[in-house]
Amino acid sequence: MVYYFTSNVVEPAGFVYVGKDKFENEDLIKFGWEEDVWYEISFPVFHVDKLSSAHIYLRMTEGQQWDSLPEDLVMDLAQLTKANSIEGNKKDNITIIYTPWSNLKKDGSMEVGQVGFHDQRKVKRILVPQRENPIVNRLNKTKVEKKPDLKQERDDRLRELRKRDQAAQVQRRKEEAKQAQEWKEKKWQKDHAYDELFTEDNMAASSNQDRDENWEDDFM
Repeated sequence: MVYYFTSNVVEPAGFVYVGKDKFENEDLIKFGWEEDVWYEISFPVFHVDKLSSAHIYLRMTEGQQWDSLPEDLVMDLAQLTKANSIEGNKKDNITIIYTPWSNLKKDGSMEVGQVGFHDQRKVKRILVPQRENPIVNRLNKTKVEKKPDLKQERDDRLRELRKRDQAAQVQRRKEEAKQAQEWKEKKWQKDHAYDELFTEDNMAASSNQDRDENWEDDFM
């Protein structure tokens, strides 16, 4: 089971989702979408630092960067993360950590739902002084519960990215061929710029060989 939320503090709205329990979190970790620089597509993961909590995912829109998200959106995610932590929800001044999905590290020695990070430099932290009920209540009103096929969704996404990449390659080859043809035509025009000046008629007209014997008198 996956819970979906909508953050309307940004346009387009933020697409947020969270696993029902730690076992669901395993599937979210396993079947997350790979970060792709072409479409600048990734999943920042929000988690209460050093306390048990749900894993909150933001599916960013194209053009967004995980480390420069709008402040209001980050606060929505931080409040939702705090609210979904049994321990964290009761405490003040807690730290929320977040990182791109591609930075999550999982190995066989870790417990269910537990993750590490490939690069600690890609982990950001935000301090949440206290629970903000207006934010949490607004987000909870958008809550939708579904049973998605996470593997199928990821496979469909990867297929879409491959199609986009192939289409971009085809377009790039067309543009390169067009440019090559334009260069070829320009070179031909440059190489033959004076061809008309040296046609037989023009050469004969400018030659003295076939002129009348009185042409000089006519000229005078």
